Amino acid sequence: MKIDDKKIMRRVLYSVALILFLGWFIFWPLNKYIESPGSADNLRSYVTIPGYPDKQKGSFMITSVYLQQARPATYIWAKLTPNTSLENANEVTGGQSGKTFDRVQNFYMQSAINQAIAVAFKAAHRPVKTTYLGIYVLQVQNSSKFRGKIKVGDTITKVNGHHFNTAKGYQKYIGKQKVGSPLTVQYIHNGKSKQVTKPLVKISNSRAGIGIVLTDNTKVHTTPKVTVNPGQLGGPSGGLMFALQIYQQITGQDLRHGKKIAGTGTISQDGTVGEIGGIDKKVVAAHRAGAKVFLAPYVKPNKLLLKYEEDHQTNYQMAKATAKKYAPGMKVVPIKNFSDAVHYLQTH
Repeated sequence: MKIDDKKIMRRVLYSVALILFLGWFIFWPLNKYIESPGSADNLRSYVTIPGYPDKQKGSFMITSVYLQQARPATYIWAKLTPNTSLENANEVTGGQSGKTFDRVQNFYMQSAINQAIAVAFKAAHRPVKTTYLGIYVLQVQNSSKFRGKIKVGDTITKVNGHHFNTAKGYQKYIGKQKVGSPLTVQYIHNGKSKQVTKPLVKISNSRAGIGIVLTDNTKVHTTPKVTVNPGQLGGPSGGLMFALQIYQQITGQDLRHGKKIAGTGTISQDGTVGEIGGIDKKVVAAHRAGAKVFLAPYVKPNKLLLKYEEDHQTNYQMAKATAKKYAPGMKVVPIKNFSDAVHYLQTH
């Protein structure tokens, strides 16, 4: 082989190696997820209530965290970028596949919307009816004999012919059965009613169980009807802000006084506001969108938690520290429940 041919071959090999390295560096998925500030969107475009338009100035803003699977290139970027963190894939998805994880997050969002509607209408002294659909399947454990039949996203409606109005009711009934005894489960999969019988397995405290993580699946009915389109957002953290937007529209009150008000927090049936993840990133997103007020969940830590987490920070403390550093001029307000939020906005 001539010397020139060797040079050409060497250059080709170097070029191929470089292309392969760049492909790996840019596209190879790692077992990590990157969390960074997402968006802060005006809820006016999300909520529709016929006959009750939102004509007041200012905006309620729902904040989000941008989540992406890390690649070698973005891993390095995340390490060097403020307000960006790397999380283990299992901690983010719970070991679920991408489609299953998205399905669960969509369910959490729909549940948050239902709770927000119910809380807002009750606070406005308007009638609201809640229909119990059954128990939603969040996870099917490897030990479950129902694995392969019942899937994440299904709704269980009866066990051994019995229907209960809460997930706790189902769990209490199943817990009284014997390990290994057959259990007939009726459930809805993709809109179709199905039935399967399998033996119960041993779960915590040697009790019998089906090896499935469950939660309540409900739907609310109101007059007028409230329609909420969350777009690509998922998870339960928008509950508080949805409730405030709906409450302002159906009461006609001006809670915003022309301001851009952002916030976050889950909301339960009694109006309690719960903590969420990534609040530091949500504060940054709100600041970038021009919000001057941020409503942050505040759950007082108990002594046991502080015993094992001496440096524990509440959502409110973390949000306030982030605002001080990255969002000067932003007012961070601690919120324990929906009434707290309404009272603060009415009086400020």
